[in-house]
Amino acid sequence: MDRETSIQQRYLGRKGLVIFLAALTAFPALSTDLYLPALPDITVYFDVPEYQTNLTLLLFFIVYAVSMVVWGPFSDRYGRRPILLVGLTCYTLAGLLCAVSANVFQLMFFRVLQALGTGAASATATAIVKDVYHGRKREVILAVIQTMTVLSPAVAPVIGAAILSFTSWRGAFVAQGILGVLVLAGSVVYQETVGQKLVGNPLASLRRLGVVAKNRTFLILILTFSLVGLAQMAFISGSSYVYQVTFGVSSQMFSFFFAIFAVSAAAGAQFYVLVSRRYARNTIITWSFILSLVSGILVIWLGPGGPWAFILTYIPASFAFSLSRPAAAYLMLSQHEGDAGSVAGLMAASHMAVSSLGIVIVSLEVWGRVEMIGALILGFSVLSLILWLGVAQPRVADEEPKAQSGVAGSLP
Repeated sequence: MDRETSIQQRYLGRKGLVIFLAALTAFPALSTDLYLPALPDITVYFDVPEYQTNLTLLLFFIVYAVSMVVWGPFSDRYGRRPILLVGLTCYTLAGLLCAVSANVFQLMFFRVLQALGTGAASATATAIVKDVYHGRKREVILAVIQTMTVLSPAVAPVIGAAILSFTSWRGAFVAQGILGVLVLAGSVVYQETVGQKLVGNPLASLRRLGVVAKNRTFLILILTFSLVGLAQMAFISGSSYVYQVTFGVSSQMFSFFFAIFAVSAAAGAQFYVLVSRRYARNTIITWSFILSLVSGILVIWLGPGGPWAFILTYIPASFAFSLSRPAAAYLMLSQHEGDAGSVAGLMAASHMAVSSLGIVIVSLEVWGRVEMIGALILGFSVLSLILWLGVAQPRVADEEPKAQSGVAGSLP
């Protein structure tokens, strides 16, 4: 019997499970974007250099990436539900502690605790998708989750800016604590989806990472798709400074421009569901890289002209990134049967580890912020395209799905 029908969610139901998975995968965005409008205020409040405030982002992503490598295999051994309960409890408490931080170093420490909890949510969510869904259904669910996930950055800065209008930056972290309570409630009623758990020494579970990592195609795909995420992360971490410092717009207007970015990304994931019915996934991925590199050129050329010029030239890159994500995730998940937690952990951790470099690069300010973001989009889109066409695509060419009409087409 198919896993999707054999695993019944008594309380969540099928639609509830999809919403729950979307909430779990939205945690990284909500853990950063909700307080992005407050970054300049936090810098002024603690009277510290900008790079120290940015460390609250960088440390979060580093610890988040490392934690997923541990949480993933542990969820294979102990089950998804216990890991979710532990991780989300940690996240909730850490969010409230962030709200009462007395200095920037305490904020960094509590953000590290938040990252530990977020890692449990993200790694487990992807593993559940692999547990339950298969084939075309898995691609559709991945696209739906991607859509709901990228919409959260549209909502988060708006909420963050609204919070700043009547309270301080501390309110953003209180909101994160409340969010943690709500998703923790979902974890309580979630029913286990692991079919057969790993046994033996708990540390032996981590050795499964080595088994998964021996798959060279899996590693090449991870590198190929993580590089474009680096430029995306540079935009996410640097956008508040671009709009509020470089262009001088208000935090409310910044949230509006950020929402445009998020909506364009959501449209990319939904467009994949539409075009994947007719065109091969490898073809869609190729064109997404081409669209992204064109966007990089436009950002460098026209982006410095103002807030509207910047967001309009960046939209193709955000659209292209989300367009490729469902196919990319499907290909990576398909490279290894079993060990869903380890596969999910390595996927997410590698993506975040590489993406975090974008935070570092954009913070160096060796060039204008806008130009640097454009250069990262262009450079890493070209590199990803070269890796995809020269190494990665040939290894997965035989896995191309046929279009519903029977023959996979080529995009015009």
